[in-house]
Amino acid sequence: MKKWTSFILVLVLVVCTLTGCNNNTEDRSGSIAAENSDYSVETSSTDFSQTDASQTDGEMFTERDFQTDYDESDSVTIWLNGDSVQASSDSVEISGTTVTITEEATYILTGTLDDGMIIVNAPDTAKLQLVLNGVNINSGTSAALYILEADKVFVTLADDSENTLSNGGTFVAIDENNIDSAVFSKQDFTLNGSGSLTVTSPAGHGIVCKDDLVITSGIYSVTSASHGLDANDSVRVTGETVITVDAGKDGIHVENSDDTSLGFVYVSGGSMKMEAEGDGISAGAYMQITDGDFDILAGGGSENGAKESSDSWGGFQGGRGPEQNVVSEDASSSDSASMKGLKSESSLLISGGSFTLNSADDAVHSNASITINGGNFDIASGDDAFHADDSLTVTDGTINITESYEGLEALHLDIQGGEITLVASDDGLNAAGGTDSSGTTGGRDGMFGGGGGHGDMGGGMSSSNGSITISGGVVYITASGDGIDANGSLTISGGYTVVTGPTQGDTATLDYDTTAMITGGTFIGTGAVGMAQTFSGSEQGVIAVSVGNQSAGTEIILKDTNGKELLSSTPDMSFAVVILSSPDLASGETYSLTVGTISSEVEAN
Repeated sequence: MKKWTSFILVLVLVVCTLTGCNNNTEDRSGSIAAENSDYSVETSSTDFSQTDASQTDGEMFTERDFQTDYDESDSVTIWLNGDSVQASSDSVEISGTTVTITEEATYILTGTLDDGMIIVNAPDTAKLQLVLNGVNINSGTSAALYILEADKVFVTLADDSENTLSNGGTFVAIDENNIDSAVFSKQDFTLNGSGSLTVTSPAGHGIVCKDDLVITSGIYSVTSASHGLDANDSVRVTGETVITVDAGKDGIHVENSDDTSLGFVYVSGGSMKMEAEGDGISAGAYMQITDGDFDILAGGGSENGAKESSDSWGGFQGGRGPEQNVVSEDASSSDSASMKGLKSESSLLISGGSFTLNSADDAVHSNASITINGGNFDIASGDDAFHADDSLTVTDGTINITESYEGLEALHLDIQGGEITLVASDDGLNAAGGTDSSGTTGGRDGMFGGGGGHGDMGGGMSSSNGSITISGGVVYITASGDGIDANGSLTISGGYTVVTGPTQGDTATLDYDTTAMITGGTFIGTGAVGMAQTFSGSEQGVIAVSVGNQSAGTEIILKDTNGKELLSSTPDMSFAVVILSSPDLASGETYSLTVGTISSEVEAN
């Protein structure tokens, strides 16, 4: 086959200057061209801000949370008649259209209240069951259902019943509590049953619980001007629950300002569809999801995120300077709304479920750590698809990111398994510390054999302690910025990684501050030559060559001396650099590299 002379000449230059750094982890010259008592879990005794949450259904739910049966003959019946009320027991106090339930029992409610409310004010040891059987209650100036005092209240939606609880658009104080939702509970509150409940709150939250809000079954539709579901201690969802929320703020918001171990979200089943102007689901403590279907549109979706590709930012050689959160200046301020899909202030653990997330800000976010042990994800994000201030670990699951500013970002990024396909307008994988702004070191230390890069040129920048580790899984990266950007170190010991990057701007297939070691796994990378780096050390063969300007769709094939195909790729972006490594490659051995119609003999380093 015809040789490509210019390719050979460039290759000789590259081999002479760029690849003499195998097994040297210190040499940075590797460039190419350079109710709580009802629950068994003791939530108040654990600081989940420092540890990963790992709870079970047995700890999160009681047997009674699932009980939906009741004996009509032994229950109190309350008839709602538009502008009047009748009851079968004197445990129900009636004042016009205000109904107050005062004792422990099972109450069956049916009918309509045009402007009234149900109040539960029973002893603090009482456990009550309210059965909604075709109820339509509107309160013009307060909550349609107000649970003031009890130990715990179970609201059961009767079989095939349709129920509505709504507020008329204003809230007028009736006691010292700030009632600001169509359903307002001061106590532990469980929702279950096989009927449906529609909650409408045009001036406030949909459902508020000042303790634990538990939902084990039923169909719920919540429309609210503020948060859809709001709780202080926890929101716990399981079973065949169906929840649809259209919220002016967060779809689900849980926060306890007095106890950082509370304010958590636990989901082990059900289906949730959220359209929220703020966050889809927000936890002030930890979040744990083991199963369920999630369809979340936050902040109007990815099209409302302010995105910039790296080559359009000001700074050194046309690239951006310090890592920045680019959703918007306002979005990072305390006065603006957060617009994330799933957000946790501490650890976020997902081990299963199906997720369709479309967010203006990060799709999955933690101020501490994220662990993905399973699940199927389809993500479009106006900022990061996954962002953790500290660590992000992926052990399993299928992640498809169709749009993001940066795909996966954390101070320490650890990919152990799973299948990840991502498209990023900036970096594909990024090890950057803190809240998008602490990864301030551009890792261009190895460009054209130099050791300084941005750190020397940028006036005081220093290397970060971030890390990216890939030990398993399959990762496909299409990035308009750096394919893998480690503000610190990069280690690849397993898995199958493909990086496709552009040829323009301040970009590179690999960008790291200190070391980039490959000791196992397969790596196929293409991208720009101007700021490129290859691995600084390896325990298997590495081929890193400049191939001139190649158009998108040009096939790359690597064969051994016997003609056996070892690696192949067809990048869907133009490229000028090829980096290849696999356990099939041995340092010092010669291989045949074909790029399009041109072939050349290359030696692995």
